[in-house]
Amino acid sequence: MSAPTPMSLHPALDRAIDDLGFETPTAIQAEAIPMALQGRDILASAETGSGKTAAFLIPTIHRLITGPKRKGPRVLVLTPTRELAVQVANDFKKLSAHTRLRNMPIYGGVAMPPQVRAFKNGVEALIATPGRLLDHLQHGYAQLNNIEVLILDEADRMLDMGFLPDIRRILEHCPKQRQTLFFSATMPKAIKTLSDQILRNPHCIAVERRAAPAAGVRQQVIPVAQVEKSKLLLNVLARDEVRSVLCFTRTKHRADRLTDYLEKRGVRAARIHGNRSQGQRQRALDAFRKGRVHVLVATDVAARGIDVDHITHVVNFDVPRAPEDYIHRVGRTGRANREGDAVTFVSREEESHVRGIEKALKQKIERAPRFGAPEAAGEPKNTKGGRGKKPYRPNKRSAKGRPTFNGPPNRSKSRAAARRRAR
Repeated sequence: MSAPTPMSLHPALDRAIDDLGFETPTAIQAEAIPMALQGRDILASAETGSGKTAAFLIPTIHRLITGPKRKGPRVLVLTPTRELAVQVANDFKKLSAHTRLRNMPIYGGVAMPPQVRAFKNGVEALIATPGRLLDHLQHGYAQLNNIEVLILDEADRMLDMGFLPDIRRILEHCPKQRQTLFFSATMPKAIKTLSDQILRNPHCIAVERRAAPAAGVRQQVIPVAQVEKSKLLLNVLARDEVRSVLCFTRTKHRADRLTDYLEKRGVRAARIHGNRSQGQRQRALDAFRKGRVHVLVATDVAARGIDVDHITHVVNFDVPRAPEDYIHRVGRTGRANREGDAVTFVSREEESHVRGIEKALKQKIERAPRFGAPEAAGEPKNTKGGRGKKPYRPNKRSAKGRPTFNGPPNRSKSRAAARRRAR
C-alpha cells in the first residue's frame, strides 16, 4: 500500500499492509488516516465496503505501537452486530500480525469467562457490541479508564437497533480526554446530536454514497407468486454458473423455513439471523466461506459484517423495503472489480418496492419472464382479456336454498317455497 499519509507508518505496520496486498488507498482511507495520525477527532459519513475499517485501524494500531504502554485496554471499537465485531477483530489481527498487540471481541451469545480473562490479563483493544460490554462493566474487573481511542463503527445502525442509551452509558466509563473516530453511513438528527456531544473540533469527511451497485453486477427481477418463490429459488440454483449464493429474507422465521426447505431437497444451506447463537452463526459463516455450504440464508441485520469475496449470486428472496438496503445487499457480490449477479423475486404485492428501488437507482432493472402459471399467482385464468368470472361463494347463513356439492343453490326449490308462502 503506498503511504497515504504525510507521516510514515511503523515498519511492522507497513509490513502487514504489504502482506495484505494493499496498494492504493480508498477515498475514505486517503482522507481519514492522515488526520487520525495527527490525533484529530473524525466524523465520517462512509458506508459498508468503502474501506473504512482499515481507515480507522491503521492509524489506531500505529498509535498503539508507538505510544507509551498502559495497563488495560487502550482502544475501544463499538459495533452494532457480533459478525461485524468478529470481522473488525480479524482485520485488527492481520494488521498487527508483526507486533505483540492483542485484541478481544466482546459480544453476546458466547461464554463470558474468556472475555473476563481478557479484561484481567490485559489486551490493547476491545471490539465490542454495546449490550455485552455493559454486562462486563457491571463488574470491577472491567475498566475503561485508560481508553485513548474510541471508535464508533456504523453508528446509524446502532441507533436503528436501539443502542443509543447503551452507548451513552458506555461513554460515562471512558475518559473525556481521548481521540474519537465516528463512522456512520447516514447522519440522522440523533446521530448528529450524539456526534456534537462527544467529538472535539472533528475533521469531517463525507464520502459520496453509492447511488447504484457496482458496474460488474448484473441485476434482474423475476415476477413470481409468493407461494412459488421457493420453487423459483431451486430453479435458479440449478443453473451451472450459480456456485455461491447469499439469499436475503425479510424475517428470521422465513429464513428458517427456507433453509429447511432447501436442505430437504438436497441443497447444502445454512442460516444466519438474530435468533441463532453466536457459535451457530460463526459455523454457518465459516462453512460458507470455505465452500462447504452452497447457500447462506440471512436477514439484513445479521448480514452486517459478512465479508466473503467469492459470492457469485445475491438473491433477494423478499424485496427490501428501502433502496439503501437493496444497494447494500447487492453490493455483497461483484466486489473488487469482479462480476456478479443479483436476482430479485418480486410478488404482486412487492411491485411498489421495486418501483421505489428503480426510482432511487434512476434506472429500470431488467425483467425476466414471469415464473409459474397465472393461477399460481392467484390470478383467474381468462383468455378473453377480461377480469375473469368470480368463483361462487355460497351464503352459509341462508336457511333456504342450501348449496349443493356440485354448484350454486337449487333455485327451483327456493322459488317453489316462496310460492307456498304467498298462498
